[in-house]
Amino acid sequence: MDTDEHEHVIEVTDLRRVYGGGFEAVRGITFHVDRGEVFALLGTNGAGKTSTVELLEGLARPAGGRVRVLGLDPYTDRDAVRPRTGVMLQEGGFSAELTVAETTRMWAACVSGARPEREALALVGLEDRADVRVKQLSGGERRRLDLALALLGEPEVLFLDEPTTGLDAEGRRDTWDLVRALRDAGTTVLLTTHYLEEAEALADRLAILHRGRVAAAGTPAEVTAAQPSRISFDLPAGYFVGDLPPLREFGVCGHEVDGRTVRLRTHELQRTATGLLVWAERAGVELGRLDVRSASLEEAFLGIASRAGAEAGSRAESEPAATSESEEYAA
Repeated sequence: MDTDEHEHVIEVTDLRRVYGGGFEAVRGITFHVDRGEVFALLGTNGAGKTSTVELLEGLARPAGGRVRVLGLDPYTDRDAVRPRTGVMLQEGGFSAELTVAETTRMWAACVSGARPEREALALVGLEDRADVRVKQLSGGERRRLDLALALLGEPEVLFLDEPTTGLDAEGRRDTWDLVRALRDAGTTVLLTTHYLEEAEALADRLAILHRGRVAAAGTPAEVTAAQPSRISFDLPAGYFVGDLPPLREFGVCGHEVDGRTVRLRTHELQRTATGLLVWAERAGVELGRLDVRSASLEEAFLGIASRAGAEAGSRAESEPAATSESEEYAA
C-alpha cells in the first residue's frame, strides 16, 4: 500500500445502510479521509452520522457500496483492522462498581500492545481519579474515561462519536488540544459532533450529512464560502434605506430592515464594507452598532438544513404521505 502523506486511510464509495422495514439511513455517500487528518461528520439527528460510523467500525455490513479502513474491509477483515483502530462510542458501558484504574486495566487486557493505564488516564486528565469508582464520576469524567480506553492501543485511526458531549468548557478545550496532538503525531481522526464550533476548530475537512446523503463537503472555509457574509448597522437619525446608494453597486445580494437596523448579505465582503464606509464618510454620518462578519459554519449548516427542508416539503405536496416506525425512529 502507498504510505505517502496523501494516503486515503478511510475510503467510502456509494455507501448505503438499510434498517428493518426498508428505511435507508445512509443513501449512497462518498468521501475519503487522508492519513494524519481530522475529518468531521456533521448533521442533524437522523442524518446518518452514527449509522455511517458504525459501518466504518465494522459493526455491520453495508447494504451497498464500499468502505475501506487502512485498505481493508472493516467488516470482513475485522480481526486485522480492529487492533489498529480506537473507538469512542456515544455511550460507554462501564461497571459502576469498578474503579477507574480497574476499568482501564480490564480494558487494556483486551488490547494488543496497550499503553500503561496511568499514561492513558493522564492523557485525558483522569490520573487523580484512578481510585474512584465509576459510579462516582460525573458525566464529563465518564466521557473522558471513554476517550482514555479508545487511546489504549495507540490507534492509527481513531473514531470519536460525539466526544465532548457532557464536558464543561475547560474539558472540551482540553479534548481539542489532545485531538490536535494526536493528529500532529500522525493519528487519523474521524469524529461526529453536534458542536459546529468544535468542527470549525478541529476539522481539516468535513462533510455535512442530511437525510443520509452528503449535502456539502470540503474544508470548513470551502463549505462556508457558499454562504453570504453579513453586515448590520443602525441608520443615522433622519436617514432611510432609500438614502443609501444602490446596494447592488457594491455587491449586496440581499437585505432586511428591522426598524432602524439594516442587515446586508454579500458574497463580496470587502467590496461591500468599503463601499458602505466610503458612503458614510462622504455623508458625514456614523453607522451605529456596525457589525461586519464572514459567514460561519453554523450558517452554512442551517442553510443546508433549511434548503433541504424546503425541498422535502415541496416533494411532500406532490407525493402520497407514507410513514413507518423506522422513519419516525430515525428522525
